[in-house]
Amino acid sequence: MRTALAYIPRRGPLQSARPGAAVAYLAALVVVAFLYSNPLVLVATGIAACLAGRLAGATKAVRASLRLGLALAFLIVVVEAVVVAGGQTVLLRSGDLPIVGEIDVTLEAIVAGAVIGLRALVTIVAFGVYSACVDPDRVTRALRPLAARSALTATLVARLVPVTAADAGRLRDAAQLRGPGAAPVGKGPLARRLLAGSLDRAVDVAATLELRGYSLGAPRGAQRREPSRYDARFYAVAAVVSAVAIVGKALGADDFHAYPTISLGLGPGTLAVTAVVLASGLAPWRGRGRQGARRRPVARREGGLARV
Repeated sequence: MRTALAYIPRRGPLQSARPGAAVAYLAALVVVAFLYSNPLVLVATGIAACLAGRLAGATKAVRASLRLGLALAFLIVVVEAVVVAGGQTVLLRSGDLPIVGEIDVTLEAIVAGAVIGLRALVTIVAFGVYSACVDPDRVTRALRPLAARSALTATLVARLVPVTAADAGRLRDAAQLRGPGAAPVGKGPLARRLLAGSLDRAVDVAATLELRGYSLGAPRGAQRREPSRYDARFYAVAAVVSAVAIVGKALGADDFHAYPTISLGLGPGTLAVTAVVLASGLAPWRGRGRQGARRRPVARREGGLARV
């Protein structure tokens, strides 16, 4: 059972590019999400990340990331609305509750929580596209000259997270197939079984790595993959998006305030940043290549006459 976040080799620009180019492109979207609080820019960044995953063939990863991100965003909105009492537009006012006292739910707190949730959603979608489109083995080879152990750790994390998600799906299916007479299995036992299985797998992986001599510091590989023709595209898009985001932030394009009242700016700078971020989602697009030129018939002579 392959999880939606697992890496699948495909022939696309994002998969063919070097890991540094792909990471730079996706990291630029995450940088925009953390730099800006304007909901318009955040929504545009999320659309760009989803579009990039769609064009790269990672639709299932985008859907899984959206489900996880929306659940986390909803939780953030609820916590922000209950914990933060700022804002002037009170939507709900509870009585004097024990321990917590009086709780005022304001529109400003909900909007501020939604902004933080959007930021988390964009980050999760970008990571989902990275997990499904960037080969972890190539990432290891790229990072090995800098930090071999850290590269190995990052690769193991990228590999084992989808495996753990697949284990959770199998445990959930097994619990549902026990029959109507069996006692229902709660989330607590499933989580404990998943944790126990993850620890057992970690011990097995550590023993396997030790037997294969990873602790001895193997010689550096001499094989180097040729640069892809898509590298320049993703580096250029990442540079443009980052530069526009930083310049726009310095010029006041992030005109948004949630407290004490909601203030949303839609100036030319904000619209320009939004347009650039939206256009960056088309970077993994691959146009229709040449279907192959038709072979023209070669003329050959027979009896002094040219015959096609």
